[in-house]
Amino acid sequence: MSALPGSAEGTAVTGLDSSPVEPAPADLPPLTEQTRLEAREIIARYPVPRSALLPMLHLVQSYQGYVTPEGVGLCAEELGLTKAEVGAVATFYTMYKRRPTGRHLVSVCTNTLCAVLGGQRIFDAVAADLGVHHDETAADGSVTLEHAECLAACDYAPVVTVDYEFYDQQDVDSARELVAALRRGEKPLPTRGAPLTDFRGISRQLAGFSQHADAAAAAAAVDAAGELGPTLIGLRLAERRGEAAPPMPDSVSPSGGDAQAAERAGAAQADLDAPQPAGRDTGNGRAGTDTPAGTEPGTSGQGPSEKKA
Repeated sequence: MSALPGSAEGTAVTGLDSSPVEPAPADLPPLTEQTRLEAREIIARYPVPRSALLPMLHLVQSYQGYVTPEGVGLCAEELGLTKAEVGAVATFYTMYKRRPTGRHLVSVCTNTLCAVLGGQRIFDAVAADLGVHHDETAADGSVTLEHAECLAACDYAPVVTVDYEFYDQQDVDSARELVAALRRGEKPLPTRGAPLTDFRGISRQLAGFSQHADAAAAAAAVDAAGELGPTLIGLRLAERRGEAAPPMPDSVSPSGGDAQAAERAGAAQADLDAPQPAGRDTGNGRAGTDTPAGTEPGTSGQGPSEKKA
C-alpha cells in the first residue's frame, strides 16, 4: 500500500482509528442503528455476504459524506472482514472518498479527447475559481473538485459531471458558470440524466436505496431527454452517403439477421484443432515460449546479455 502513516488512507487501510489524522468534523452525522439495518438489507441481497461491500461503502458515504474510519469499522463488523480488507477496497476505487466532501462533486474529464478539446483548461479555470486542486473542497464546503480519467462520453467532449450527472460539450465559461450556480445553491439541469440532488444523495442511490424524500419527489426525478446528435452523427452521415458495413461471413446479414446463425458463422472460422503459432511450444513439455527473452521484435535490451567473441 502507498498510504502514508497519519493519512486518511492509512487509517482506512490499517484500521487504526487512533492514527494521528485530522479529527472528524464536528457536524459529522453518526452511523446509527438504522445504518446497520440498511447495511444488513444490502447483505441479504447477495449469496456471498462480502459481495455487499461496494454498496455498503456507498451507504456509509451517503450518511457521512465520505468513507470514515467509523464507516470502515461498520462494514468490517457486519461482513466479518478485517478493517484492512475493507480499507483496501475503499482506497482502490475513486468513487469512495477518504476525506470530507462538498455538497456537490464536480468531475472534469481531462483524458485524451476532452483534454484536446479544452478539458484541462476547464479544470484549471474551475480550480482557480474555487481555490483548490484535485480532490480538494472549496472553503465554503459547496464543491469538491476532481479531474477524471474518462467519463465515457467522448462524443460529447469536453464533459463535466456533477454528482455523476452529465453536462456535455462544456467550455471554460459554461463550466465556470455551472460551478458558480452550484455554489449559490442552485441545481442547473444536466444536459441528460436525472435532476441533481447532492453527493450524499447519489451515494445513497448507488447503495440501492431511494435518495428522494417521498414518492412524488422520486417520480419527478426523471431523466432529461437526450437528442443524441453527437452519438448518431456517424450513422446519419453513412445513411446520407449510402454507406454500409460489409456483410458478415457466410452472407449473415448484420441488419435483422439470425443472431444464432451469426454465432455459428463465427464459430465455423475458429479451428480449435489448428496448430499453435510458432514459439508457443517449448518442445520439453513445459508451457511457455522457446523464443529467448529479448529476441522478440521490439524487446531489444530486455533479455539476458550475450557475450560476443
